[in-house]
Amino acid sequence: MIKIKLSFLLLLIPSLSLAQDPIFQPEGLVQLGIYTWAIPDNDVGGVPNAGIVVGEDATLVIDPGLGRENGEIILEVATALSDNTQFYIVSTHYHPEHTTGYLAFPDSTIYINSVTQENEFASDGERMIDFFAGRTPVMGELLADAERRMADITFADDYQLDLGGARVDMRLVGPTHTAGDTGFFVVEDGVLFTGDVVMNRSFVAAGENSSISAWLSAFDIFEAMQPRIIVPAHGEIGPGSLIEFQRTLVTGIKNRTENLKAEGFSLEDTAEIVSAEFQGLFPEYPRARGIAALARSAWHEAE
Repeated sequence: MIKIKLSFLLLLIPSLSLAQDPIFQPEGLVQLGIYTWAIPDNDVGGVPNAGIVVGEDATLVIDPGLGRENGEIILEVATALSDNTQFYIVSTHYHPEHTTGYLAFPDSTIYINSVTQENEFASDGERMIDFFAGRTPVMGELLADAERRMADITFADDYQLDLGGARVDMRLVGPTHTAGDTGFFVVEDGVLFTGDVVMNRSFVAAGENSSISAWLSAFDIFEAMQPRIIVPAHGEIGPGSLIEFQRTLVTGIKNRTENLKAEGFSLEDTAEIVSAEFQGLFPEYPRARGIAALARSAWHEAE
């Protein structure tokens, strides 16, 4: 059953580190629907937009943060919001700021993950933990005891979780930002957690293993859900119309790349030209390095 203890949340504030430390700031908790809550990242690196979905029977935490300390914070907030004793955790992708907060959750918590994301963590999770731990001393401390937590339930492409009154549809959409990118749609509230697949006032976070056709397909899948609210992995929470805007942007990169290739431009020249042109259109947008990665994918995938 849902309950709210705002006085409890205020007790957490004095224990927070400096604003730029990658620590959840629970005083920013926002309610997005009857069942859905989010702790925004406040544009702090290493912090995700985390979700809490409170049903009548169980509670789901989406992207439990970087390391045990963040996991403890979001678990306390989730516990304050409901009387539920059954918890589930999921992650939009395998990077440590979206996963390793699971260290704080008891053994009774059920961890759900796609097979693809499980394989990514098995092959690359330790390296990513080491990479993030080396970014700053604070990140190193937060990840000091980080290790893999095996999923209790795995799925291939999609999975539905009934929390009691609230259903969460899970859908694998990679290879986009990562191969295991997964969206989480709270059906009754119309809230979609998109990870790095749909961003707000930002280029998408593409990499060398991204597929532009998979990214456009992901937009189709998400748009068919008809979300009211988009919660990206990082940055400002926004309306469902973000999907169409990002589709227009990515389609523009695809079309421009195909035209340049048809004119005889090389792979790297095409990536450089497209990157410069689109950065010029939106000079204030972060993650601009993803433009070149999308252009390379579009160049390879073009007939």
